[in-house]
Amino acid sequence: MRVAIYGAGSLGIVMGAYLSRAGIQAELINRNEAQVQALREKGACVTGEASFCAPVKALLPHEMEGEYQLILLMTKQQDNPQVVRFLEPHLAQDGVLCTLQNGLPEPGIAEILGEDRVLGCAVEWGATLEAPGTSRLTSSPDSLSFSLGALSPAGRQKIPAVKALMEKMCPVRVEEDFLGVRWAKLLINASFSGMSAVLGCTFGEAAADRRSRVYVQRIIKECIDVAHARGVAIAPVQEKDIVKLLDYKGPVKKALSSFIIPIAIKKHRLLKASMLQDLEKGKLTEVDAINGVVSAQGRAAGVPTPVNDRVAEIIHRIERGEARPGFDNLALMVD
Repeated sequence: MRVAIYGAGSLGIVMGAYLSRAGIQAELINRNEAQVQALREKGACVTGEASFCAPVKALLPHEMEGEYQLILLMTKQQDNPQVVRFLEPHLAQDGVLCTLQNGLPEPGIAEILGEDRVLGCAVEWGATLEAPGTSRLTSSPDSLSFSLGALSPAGRQKIPAVKALMEKMCPVRVEEDFLGVRWAKLLINASFSGMSAVLGCTFGEAAADRRSRVYVQRIIKECIDVAHARGVAIAPVQEKDIVKLLDYKGPVKKALSSFIIPIAIKKHRLLKASMLQDLEKGKLTEVDAINGVVSAQGRAAGVPTPVNDRVAEIIHRIERGEARPGFDNLALMVD
């Protein structure tokens, strides 16, 4: 099976390194010339919670040739229509594109490729780009996992081969209700990634500070309420029922939820949101595909989402140069 990792950034480098170490030679594709050159010269290097380098084949997009049976899509979502149309000629007729992006990207991709050629994968670990070709794994090795799902019966027939490949890195769960898995990941990204980007901190720091934890908790609550209103049952995360643990109605359960939040994110406390990494590089973020999706789904369901709205607003202000990530932004959250 010929495999491409398209958008080999922080997560793609880690995945490419693990696959290469296991004997799977996926082609790592990135439009950044310095990144590709570093990957060619020294391989894909992992630091942090793991430490090793593995040789990989790295390409610029225009250097892609022929067809792939599997394309792992790991770019940001802003340019999905253009990116997927670019990749379509490189996807074998019986091949599959598996998106490992955040948010709810599968329906839009399926409009271009068809449901039978699309799989979705929720990535339950994090990494930070440290230097060209080098990525710091920020989740503990025992917390690495994927959740894999399909949009159609024909798509589900392609899952076993993809699962076997991805298990070269870490455990893979096949999900019958993949929409519930997507919402579980969206809840985590909207709350922890959103506040990490606003405050310029790690997931653990956003959860530890009592002032910011209030907003992490409220974002989680908004995600749960919107998902329920849309008829979605949020799936467990690594066998933990996050709705049972973190949802609340009265003051006692609300206090318990607040107490649990730092514990729940402990294994990923060092994770730094990819949105924050983009802001630090002066790039636009995919906040509209994360907090913005929660807000859009909330509007459709008639459920208010004021904290998700505000997070997206602040991040857009930072993108425009009108603000900077930092705990001073808590003042903008207060009302």
